[in-house]
Amino acid sequence: MNHSFRRTLTTFTLFSAVAFAGMAVASPKCTDESQDKWQNAETFQENLKKQGYKIKRFLITDGNCYEIYGWDEAGKKVEIYYNPVDGSVVKSNIEK
Repeated sequence: MNHSFRRTLTTFTLFSAVAFAGMAVASPKCTDESQDKWQNAETFQENLKKQGYKIKRFLITDGNCYEIYGWDEAGKKVEIYYNPVDGSVVKSNIEK
């Protein structure tokens, strides 16, 4: 591999990684309510499991969302942001 091509490939890889990282951290704003008005996180997760979700990771985001990574009842990969006050879905990415 010549030096110029290697440098171009490295630059492309770095820019791609930075662009992807920026997309990954962009989460929606779910609520401005104080946490004392939120549903209990453990109970919330248990209710999702009763609906057939398999949760790999559960997070509280900077946008005040409950976020899950895992699989739905059909076995499709999901990333879902929930309003922790009323449990509504704010944003979802579901494998097709």
